[in-house]
Amino acid sequence: MNITELIDPFAASDRPALYFRDHVTSYRQLFENVQQVQAGLAAMNVEPGDRVILAAGTSPQFVTALFGVLRAGGVAVPVNPLAPAPEMRAEIDAVDPALVFVGPAAAAALGECDLSCPVVKLLPGTVHEDAVDFDDFLGEGGADLVAREPSDLALLIFTSGTAGAPKAAMLTHGNLQANIEQVNAHGANLASQDDVVLGALPLFHILGLNMLLGVFLRSGASIVLVERFDAIGAVELIKRHGVTSVSGPPAMWQAWANLPEITAADFATLRTAVSGAAGLPRDVANRVQERLGVPLSQGYGLTEAAPVLTLGAGTGAPATSVGRPLPGVHLRLVDTAGHDVPVGDEGEIWAKGANVFPGYLDNPAATERALTPDGWLRTGDIGVVDDDGYLYIVDRSKDLIVVSGFNVFPGEVEEALRTHESIADAAVIGVPHPASGEAVKAFVVASNGAVLEEAEVIRHCESLMARYKCPQSVEVVTELPRGTAVGKVRRRDLR
Repeated sequence: MNITELIDPFAASDRPALYFRDHVTSYRQLFENVQQVQAGLAAMNVEPGDRVILAAGTSPQFVTALFGVLRAGGVAVPVNPLAPAPEMRAEIDAVDPALVFVGPAAAAALGECDLSCPVVKLLPGTVHEDAVDFDDFLGEGGADLVAREPSDLALLIFTSGTAGAPKAAMLTHGNLQANIEQVNAHGANLASQDDVVLGALPLFHILGLNMLLGVFLRSGASIVLVERFDAIGAVELIKRHGVTSVSGPPAMWQAWANLPEITAADFATLRTAVSGAAGLPRDVANRVQERLGVPLSQGYGLTEAAPVLTLGAGTGAPATSVGRPLPGVHLRLVDTAGHDVPVGDEGEIWAKGANVFPGYLDNPAATERALTPDGWLRTGDIGVVDDDGYLYIVDRSKDLIVVSGFNVFPGEVEEALRTHESIADAAVIGVPHPASGEAVKAFVVASNGAVLEEAEVIRHCESLMARYKCPQSVEVVTELPRGTAVGKVRRRDLR
């Protein structure tokens, strides 16, 4: 098997696969371009199992490069193109890539990284000085697909996971295919050949990679790629292309509901609308329904599950529920001793299925924390099930902060804060935010005699981490509240 076989049934079709700006890529062109990428990789001696970084924004070239790497038997490693140099350098060092695809957005950060492998620029722009143009990289198509076992790696996705600093989650061809089939078997008719999908999810995120590209290309749908989300611009795309399906975080739906110039008529072509990647506030769901005439359903998942575990669409689930498990996904709610809790009681969500990842790259300790010996994924999220079998997310894992659907682990931000020469101690928490669901707030203790300015502290973090991980507010305190036993910060007191 090979996950890229999902586009093979449409290899001779001239129906649109991708819309991007004013350009249309048919399924036939996509298939041919993927084969050309495969040939280019072979010419650069990239072999099956080699890792290839994709540091670029959304574009047809990104999709082509991704599928080309996978078709050649390689392991694709999508990274945030807006990540600062220290974060990108750490990710590159962790995977030891055989080749890097780069777009203009990642040019500056990549330029500060020491690379010993070839660099290919996907789009015109100033990038690494020795970079090869994408058109010059492409080879002659026609190479056979490289067969993979279900257990062979397909993706490495950096994530904060359920605990700890960012690490690379390993997702196999079998994991990806299983989740695509699970979603298609859900019974809600989420994806069909007649669908036109708004691709506003970033493609370096697993939700964009497998829920958007995997599920909808597998169905022969057309995807309208959005390089950078803009509420007004996205509505224009919905109307221009007759978009029938939209999935995205609550912040996206809230942005539309807050704009008075947007009306229900703008969403008249929608058939399905899903909110995911973060909890959907009840007031956002109500406003989207009342103002835009769009009934939202929720889904739930995480990177380590490739990513979808539950969906509310087609189940009759209330808007505040994330629905029921997909076919083939098994869920448990357990107490702190690992025992199943009664219906109606809160418990940590554990998941099991062919979509659950095998672990984190070169990190057995983190893998052991995430997976039980018999294969249950400890999500770290707290849920409750009602009498009708609908799952509700009560709380994210104790310390995890979820910003616009992206995990931010406090320890990583605190480590960055403490590198500031005038900060003696630091702690961060998540606070409610009307647009992103949560935002990072930092509490810092100044070194003796130092004066800390909020803007300067935030700039310091922005030089070390992706912007969504950085504090949006900083409060200077004389000391942090700590427990007496082991001296851990009491985040509940900060909250």
